Amino acid sequence: MKIGVVSDTHNNLKNVGRIVELFNEVGVERVIHTGDITQAKTLDVFAHLTAPLWGVFGNNDTERESLEAAAIEHGFTFRDPPFELHWFERRIVVVHDPLEFDGALRSDHSLALHGHTHLYRYESRDGQVMFNPGECAGHHLAVP
Repeated sequence: MKIGVVSDTHNNLKNVGRIVELFNEVGVERVIHTGDITQAKTLDVFAHLTAPLWGVFGNNDTERESLEAAAIEHGFTFRDPPFELHWFERRIVVVHDPLEFDGALRSDHSLALHGHTHLYRYESRDGQVMFNPGECAGHHLAVP
């Protein structure tokens, strides 16, 4: 299964549009957003995904009412972290801030996803992967 992971989009609609194009081109089957969408118009761009979208709310997702309404409108599932998913006999835990792993991260999680730091992270230890895709907002680097 191909899973696309995106984080910290912060309303950069151009970069989000490009991420959607890339995910659609490579045929991801599911997409996870690790928080800091910020405004509902960003979810409107994600509506062009050919895969379903799940995610968590981040510390900058203060416009919750409009974000929740847009998520429902587009058939997305967003929750407060930690958000646990069970896909293909794998357990996944999703948070925004890596500090939210405290008490939520267990040894039976195959994949632990977070955002918040805007920095890429990939660590593999004892059959568990911890991953942060960095950020999509363009604060640190531009999307190709």
